[in-house]
Amino acid sequence: MSLRQSGRALVEHAGPYRWQIVLGGLLGLAGAGAALGQPLAARALIEDLGRREAIVGALGLLSGLALLGAALKALSQFVLAHAAESVVLDARVGLATRLLRLKVRELERMELGDVLARVTSDTTLLRQFTTQSAVTAVTGALTLVGVVVMMATLDPVLLWTTLAVVVVVGAVISGVLPRISHATARAQAAVGAMGAHLERTLGAIRTVKASGAEERETARVRRAAEDAWHRGVQAAKWQAVMGTSAGLSVQLSFLSVLGVGGARVASGAIDVSTLVAFLLFLFSLMEPVSQLIQAAMQFHIGAAAVARLKEIELLEIDDAPPCPARTARRSPAGRPATVVFERVVFRYCPELPDVHCGVDFEALGGMTALVGPSGTGKSTVFALLERFYEPTSGRVLLDGRDILTLPLAELRASIGYIEQDAPALSGTLRENLLLAAPEATEEDLRDVLVRTRLDAFVQGLPAGLDTRVGHRGTRLSGGERQRVAIARALLRKPRLLLLDEATSQLDATNELALRDVVVEIAHETTVLVIAHRLSTVAMADRIVVMDSGRVRATGTHEELLAQDVLYRELAATQLLVPPSDGFTKAEPSRA
Repeated sequence: MSLRQSGRALVEHAGPYRWQIVLGGLLGLAGAGAALGQPLAARALIEDLGRREAIVGALGLLSGLALLGAALKALSQFVLAHAAESVVLDARVGLATRLLRLKVRELERMELGDVLARVTSDTTLLRQFTTQSAVTAVTGALTLVGVVVMMATLDPVLLWTTLAVVVVVGAVISGVLPRISHATARAQAAVGAMGAHLERTLGAIRTVKASGAEERETARVRRAAEDAWHRGVQAAKWQAVMGTSAGLSVQLSFLSVLGVGGARVASGAIDVSTLVAFLLFLFSLMEPVSQLIQAAMQFHIGAAAVARLKEIELLEIDDAPPCPARTARRSPAGRPATVVFERVVFRYCPELPDVHCGVDFEALGGMTALVGPSGTGKSTVFALLERFYEPTSGRVLLDGRDILTLPLAELRASIGYIEQDAPALSGTLRENLLLAAPEATEEDLRDVLVRTRLDAFVQGLPAGLDTRVGHRGTRLSGGERQRVAIARALLRKPRLLLLDEATSQLDATNELALRDVVVEIAHETTVLVIAHRLSTVAMADRIVVMDSGRVRATGTHEELLAQDVLYRELAATQLLVPPSDGFTKAEPSRA
């Protein structure tokens, strides 16, 4: 991303607050004007002293200008700081909103820690440039012009002496600025990498501890932190060079002016009061020069940050914002959905093999079970139905319509999806249950808690539904998280319910109860279930056997036991069922 493009992007971020920024700039200019009057007031004070005249008026004017300048600058800084925080707020909210709308495949390519660094750290770098640095660049430039004009009226020779030194220092600065931009970009990337390493470790902290890997993971994070430190030191080195440039230019100018000016006073070309006034203007020159240098430095820092933010903005997002969950209840007549896969081919990445190799099946209501060895693409069926991904070829139809032609919000509002790991969000139990159906009533909640056997569990909690579940639901057991996920999906009253191993962590009693709930739901909602237990699979209206990315066979439990070798092997080795369920264990195939 070029500096020009970065500049345009930075201006876009500040655009909504341009009038507030202009106000802050005008206040800053007024303060700079008051500061410019101080050397002239000081000159008048010296001349009054030389003539032995009263100095009350000149002293009062000098004091008033100093106080007025300080007050205006303080007010300017507050107005600009307010605008700066607003710019950062908009950037963070906008970035977070876009992240939540990114396509799943885009998110899966990114490291979570790096994403968080962009939202928290990179957006902060916008603060200085988009407001204070942009304004101080203007006010600094105008103040610089004013100081130079006043210097020229006092003595052109001393002015040229000063400008010669400033030009030499400016040449050094122009060579340093690009290094600051590159160093800052590398430093921010290193911070993101460190965050990614830390998130990786904390996200699996129990596994890390159980594996005795704390020291190894600490060393990994330490290496990432040291790399971030090294990159930060490199950026700080060049920023330090820039930071001392303004003072250096003024100090060298002061020495040059003192020498040349002293000679001119001795020769009678100028008087002492003119030299003192010029030196005061010279010190006044330090602030606008510092402002310009800081603005240039902050621009390059901001450019590095905005380039990383722009990378998120260029990623592909879902085609529509989410709609309220109640849209699910506006589906046609509330009838069960029909699902058809027609010769669906899909792969996750171009360089990976196909996961689906022409999948064909129908689910026209009732309960359909997907079975097969691990890695045959069963969960991918659900991912395609939710349009987390899109087929490479073939079609997925919902109610006879290609889901790629349906508004995404409408599609997802019709589906209840229970993931295999049944994730819970940090917050209260109530917030988790209402995530997909925020308009659900207390009566709806009570009904679904009873149906999923969570009522007794909730009654035993100290704060009931307002009990916090911890980060990722760590305060809930695996079975409790699964029941919460099922309850959340049922609250939405979907027309299509997707269950991915939804009862795998439940005890036998709760599994049997929830299985009865699923059977009941299947009378009014199309249910697709992925399961490895015969007790779940055998009660399905139809079973789809998948193998190597294809549909190998379809039928009822009895039909498949008689017709399909793989299904018989699965029934013998994985789909085990106790006699009380009414099925006998299938003999393994001897083929």
